[in-house]
Amino acid sequence: MSTTDDQSQQLAHGLRPRHLTMMGLGSAIGAGLFLGSGLGIAAAGPAVLLSYAIAGAIVVLVMRMLAEMASALPSSGSFSVYAEAALGRWAGFLLGWLYWFTIVMVLGVEVTGVAGIVHGWWPAVPQWAVAAVVVAVFGAINLVGVRHFGEAEFWFAAIKVAAIVGFLVLGLLIVIGAVPVAGSVLGDWAANGGFAPAGLPGIAAGLLTVVFAFGGIEIVTIAAAEARDPSAAVATATRTILWRILFFYVGSVAIMVALIPWTDTARLESPFVSVLQMAGFDGAARLMEVVVVLALLSAFNANVYATSRMLFSLGGRGDAPALATRVSRREVPWVAVLVSVFFGVVAVLLNYLLPESLLGVLLNAVGSALLVVWLLIVVSQLRLRPQLEAAAAERGETLRLRAWGYPWLSWATLVALLAVVGLMLSDDAARPQIAATAGLVVVILAVYWIARAVRRTSAGAGERAQR
Repeated sequence: MSTTDDQSQQLAHGLRPRHLTMMGLGSAIGAGLFLGSGLGIAAAGPAVLLSYAIAGAIVVLVMRMLAEMASALPSSGSFSVYAEAALGRWAGFLLGWLYWFTIVMVLGVEVTGVAGIVHGWWPAVPQWAVAAVVVAVFGAINLVGVRHFGEAEFWFAAIKVAAIVGFLVLGLLIVIGAVPVAGSVLGDWAANGGFAPAGLPGIAAGLLTVVFAFGGIEIVTIAAAEARDPSAAVATATRTILWRILFFYVGSVAIMVALIPWTDTARLESPFVSVLQMAGFDGAARLMEVVVVLALLSAFNANVYATSRMLFSLGGRGDAPALATRVSRREVPWVAVLVSVFFGVVAVLLNYLLPESLLGVLLNAVGSALLVVWLLIVVSQLRLRPQLEAAAAERGETLRLRAWGYPWLSWATLVALLAVVGLMLSDDAARPQIAATAGLVVVILAVYWIARAVRRTSAGAGERAQR
């Protein structure tokens, strides 16, 4: 089994471990944490900490499995390539296009979010103009070279991490009484039903709210193929990044539930702002808007990168037009970048033009697509681990990075993910996401089988013509 794919040899190798580490941190720490954490608290109360811990444990295990495969077999197609090697070409086609579609839709949401916030600051600037500038600037960053992209992501992520660290320090000072605030600290728990006011159903509802918050970290394994030493870089980046993300998420939410009653729906609409306002920061709302814009811009930049590399990988395997493999003098897959940017713009237009019901179906499909990716990552690791170990043994080596407790912990993770799917099916709000994602999966597989049949027919016609 090859240790790297041929396509990745065509790409630049300008990313360093610090780029990968901060890229992973920045991708997972996004607007979902800054704006969406209040939803989980409202569902589960302080026990949302258990929801985050459970979701975080699942993601840590999935990412460890993905990192094991990525360190042994670096590829710009990442989990799509591993699924193809483990399960067949249909699985690689499915994961590659499912991920590409999902992230392209997310690109549209991110640009729309930035445009809305900036338009609120300067009403004279039309939203389309803001969106155009964002697309042009970050399309250019992705075209000038992978090292420039890595540096941009490094500093974006550094700003977000600094904001989280500052929030944690301030929150801790409030909790210990160094920064006095009005009202009770922790005392509201007893007055509002204790630690788990909604019981196990509340923790389950909180889990459904927070489980997708960790999405985005998989970009580390996509980017690893363009690191100077791919195997070493992905191993170094993933060893500590997962625990840092868990610390930032659980730490931030712990501060929130310590200071804001879970029944205070007004404050939970923007819990970060609420805590800053408690500490006397009058400009907290505007400051947090700036942080959210930076988070969205960072995510947009990273997602253009991720979609372009996935399309490049699909093209190299014959599952996308060969044009997608065109590489510039700067060793950037420029056609794939432009295609991803173009469809990102299309997604922005869909946000404005589509009826709300149809747009809701598309976004619902995005909502649980990550579960399909995670499920097939686990299944791929279960199938590939013996092959990777055998290939390493032939070279007189051992795997540089191993997933823990193989195979039992891998099976336990698979069961946990299926349990999350079961929870979603039992939840009226989440069930449409599963249905929409299932529909998208069926469409992608149908395209695969049709394309396969066409290729076979064409090949047969070519053979008959030669005779």
